[in-house]
Amino acid sequence: MTVRLLLADDQEMVRRGFRMILESEPGLEVVAEAADGAEAVEAVRAHRPDVALVDIQMPGTDGLTATERILALDGTDTRVVILTTFERDDYVFRALGAGASGFVLKTSPPDELIAAVHAAARGDALLSPSVTRRVVGEIARRNRPPSEPGLQRLTGRETEVLRLLGRGLANAEIAAEIAVSEATVKTHVSSVLSKLGLRDRVQAVVLAHEQGLT
Repeated sequence: MTVRLLLADDQEMVRRGFRMILESEPGLEVVAEAADGAEAVEAVRAHRPDVALVDIQMPGTDGLTATERILALDGTDTRVVILTTFERDDYVFRALGAGASGFVLKTSPPDELIAAVHAAARGDALLSPSVTRRVVGEIARRNRPPSEPGLQRLTGRETEVLRLLGRGLANAEIAAEIAVSEATVKTHVSSVLSKLGLRDRVQAVVLAHEQGLT
């Protein structure tokens, strides 16, 4: 199954470079490009890509505003991965708050970019390894809510999976930690997201920190 992509960056040469990297990977296809946030929103409306890679800093409508507008479009399932040249905590906070499913530095190696696209396409999320856990911890510190009532609906094993998600573990690492198959972990993660009304793993990580599970 082909993953359809939108590239949004105000620099044409950057878009060309990303297109070459992404389309060298079997199963990835760039179906549209945009030079600013407003164009990105219209491109998503017209092409309905699976994943939009959006530069955080663009003239006019910036990437964060574009992310919010893309995710608010009726009938769209497009996931957004934010691209930036800056490792700034405030950018990460705002990107996650806007609903982004990933945050990747433009200086990251190509395989990391491709991994972020695949993760977003399958409904997961990926943060650049250089975006450390202090970011999620800071989100939780800034806005720590009362106990989430939905946690009571989780089974003991699902609560354990949520705790391990909060530690930043991948499915394979969680499987090794609790001695089950990776397929079973995927089932538990899906159940956790569904029961708690969460969009993706990033929101699960944030919630785990907010609720003091990590």
